[in-house]
Amino acid sequence: MIVSTKTVTETTEMMCNVIDAQYQLCLAKDQQNMTPSTPVFDSISTEISRFESVVSCTETLNETADESSTAKTFPCIRSGSYADIGTRLSMDDEHIRIDDLSAHLGSYFKCPSSFYAVFDGHGGPDAAAYVKRNAMRLFFEDVDLPQTSDIDDIFLKELINSHKKAFLLADRALADESIVDSSCGTTALTALVLGRHLVVANAGDCRAVLCRKGVAVDVSQDHKPSYFPERKRVEELGGYIEDDYVNGYLSVTRALGDWDFKLPLGSSSPLIAEPDVQQFMLTEDDEFMIICCDGIWDVMPSQYAVSLVRRGLRRHNDPELSARELVIEASHLHSADNLTAVVVCFSLPNPVESCPPQSEMLRCFCFSEEARNTLKSLFEGN
Repeated sequence: MIVSTKTVTETTEMMCNVIDAQYQLCLAKDQQNMTPSTPVFDSISTEISRFESVVSCTETLNETADESSTAKTFPCIRSGSYADIGTRLSMDDEHIRIDDLSAHLGSYFKCPSSFYAVFDGHGGPDAAAYVKRNAMRLFFEDVDLPQTSDIDDIFLKELINSHKKAFLLADRALADESIVDSSCGTTALTALVLGRHLVVANAGDCRAVLCRKGVAVDVSQDHKPSYFPERKRVEELGGYIEDDYVNGYLSVTRALGDWDFKLPLGSSSPLIAEPDVQQFMLTEDDEFMIICCDGIWDVMPSQYAVSLVRRGLRRHNDPELSARELVIEASHLHSADNLTAVVVCFSLPNPVESCPPQSEMLRCFCFSEEARNTLKSLFEGN
């Protein structure tokens, strides 16, 4: 069946309106029950996935347009962040948000670069504060990176190794009791954008999530005792899991610091600081990235957060406000931790949509007969 560009566009618009309507109903229900409706969001994600063929068709028909100046300027970075103490007595979270890394490092990298990080401290704020304060030195100045204008496989491999080294350098620095108390530690997640390349390093339970055509894609792994590979690693090193705590003490399996747990220096501890480092190539399908501490992820799944932020950006196009809305939503869902969110957009702002009353979200839309038949055929699996 040959589908016209006009029909594909109309059908795509119809599908987006259906998803937005379901999203608003889901939020209304959640506000009444004060719990996230994961099944509803899974349904939305499923419908988005089923509709990807239509989007792909649109992209094929507009292949020439994809090679225009819009594609050449991707990614065009803008970001926002928001943090709140939540129900805790102290604020132990720290974060970094640098849209233009060259302003801090000069011509260190030969392409547009950005750097983001979230540090979730425990045992006090000192470890997270130290790593943030020394981040430029630890992640860029004290590690050996090749000076090249080409981002090739060799460069990326060395970059990944340098990030691992940076985490271990920070961990070793925190072994000095004059810097922080030996019972103090922090999880850490960093995200470096070099042109279209994204490098994410993680040790702990902070999480980075991409929004790819509305679908949440986790780009980091939570290091919790409930994650089987981590549980197995801990037990093989002589540790044990008790009530989802390592040795009955810590709720994460990787962290910087915590030297009263890791001592003596050089011993094989079940708690390690070595990060998982992942590298990705961003495309125009990647709309934005969310980086949050576990205070957010404890009360909402990745798709819930992506849908919330995506809807907000379509209303106001402000990543700072989207980060704030994410933190407020986590608070409404009774998060019991500090709350930190960073939202990184990869494209220029689009015209802000008008926000009709919720009752209008369910109104009938006028589309051509061909568009309605195409949508019906897709849902029936034809």
